[in-house]
Amino acid sequence: MDNYLSVGKITSAYGVNGEVKVYPLTDHLDRFYDLDYVYIFDDDKRVQYQIESVRFIKNLVLIKFYEVNDRNEAEKLKNKFIKITMDDAVELEEDEYFIKDLIDMKVYTEDKRELGVLKEVLKTGANDVYVVKTDERDILIPAIKDVIKDVDINGKKMIVHLLEGL
Repeated sequence: MDNYLSVGKITSAYGVNGEVKVYPLTDHLDRFYDLDYVYIFDDDKRVQYQIESVRFIKNLVLIKFYEVNDRNEAEKLKNKFIKITMDDAVELEEDEYFIKDLIDMKVYTEDKRELGVLKEVLKTGANDVYVVKTDERDILIPAIKDVIKDVDINGKKMIVHLLEGL
């Protein structure tokens, strides 16, 4: 499952013709237009779905799969993640990372003090927020250049500069 990347989560059926509403888990929304097919895992069984159409409403993506033709079939996909292979992933810019590569990364302060482990990335709109689990509590760290000083994907290590109040 490491070779797959979640690009969206199906939130519900939309209409009666089998479309699904998808909450995007990518910053590159145009990428949905470039996909011919995606994968959905159901009890460790991988199923490939061919994309018939893509459109947007507000901050959600509406996707119609050739294999899903009515609301009942679409409802069965609710809360499932839409995945692609890493080969189909967009090329990241400098200082961009896949969330899956950040999860479980150890987080240190600039003076080499271990803060905790990055457990979640919150998408807030303006910037992402990293949830770092410490022994005492969770710390919310904004993912901005003033705070995130170094990210070592291979070493699973992040260096942060804590702003006053964090």
